[in-house]
Amino acid sequence: MIEVKNLTKHYGKHTALDDISFRLEKGDILGFLGPNGAGKSTTMNIITGYISGDSGDVLIDGRNILDDPTGAKKNIGYLPEIPPLYNDMTVAKYLGFMFDLKRVRLPKWEHITEICEMVKLMDVGDRIIKHLSKGYRQRVGFAQALLGYPPVLILDEPTVGLDPAQIIEMRSLIRELGKKHTIILSSHVLSEIEAVCDKIIIIDHGKIAAQGKISELTGSGKGTRMIRIQAEGREQSIYSVLKNIDSVVNVFKKGEVEKGCYEFAVESRTDIRRVLYRAVSKADFTILLMQPQGHTLEETYLDIISGRDI
Repeated sequence: MIEVKNLTKHYGKHTALDDISFRLEKGDILGFLGPNGAGKSTTMNIITGYISGDSGDVLIDGRNILDDPTGAKKNIGYLPEIPPLYNDMTVAKYLGFMFDLKRVRLPKWEHITEICEMVKLMDVGDRIIKHLSKGYRQRVGFAQALLGYPPVLILDEPTVGLDPAQIIEMRSLIRELGKKHTIILSSHVLSEIEAVCDKIIIIDHGKIAAQGKISELTGSGKGTRMIRIQAEGREQSIYSVLKNIDSVVNVFKKGEVEKGCYEFAVESRTDIRRVLYRAVSKADFTILLMQPQGHTLEETYLDIISGRDI
């Protein structure tokens, strides 16, 4: 459904994108991650045809975004970080205008009403957009992206400005839409990506630093285990004991959780709980907590961006 091939983009001497490639099929929900300035917005702008790359290709349902821009863009619904709204229009008039602009071939007001029900806009249809809260303006932007039910949805920070209850509703809606649409979701909220997406791409300095299923990148697909422990004693001494245990791959310091008690995340190839307990006890440190856990997406992201392999 979406195929990006060897995409490169320069702004003067600055390389914004450096030969990136990926492919998404129908039903994929991709989380697009990376630091500010990494190239996320540039990639999404090229996919939507807003700007062009210097080299490479973008295919939307087999249509090249440069060779057949009209055909390709018909398949895309785009919600930028700042929604493209006409603030002096009412919600209903704006969506009616966008419906006509996109030349949607569905019963007009029946379709608009259906979308307004989906994104919870029914109670503000006659309100002027500039008088709405940021959260409601975000919903209006999402509604225009859904007009015509395009098979590809590209959402840049879709939950910005929403309250916690609205965020939960939006996540649920995105997951439901993912059953019939291909979705690219960009967000700095990693818990949101983890809750909604099944695949991620991490981009850094214009290059893809990692891509794949979340379960694979966070370690569960690598055959390693994580144990969270809290122990009393000198932090560096406990760290040294943990590092020297057979089968331990990595030890991450998490800091002091209470006076004299430090937390660590220990990654190992096998179940080392008993060995770990004996080693720490033998060194005369007291274990206050030992709990198996998985890698979090946040830990994985920070490790990849900082150049360390977990």
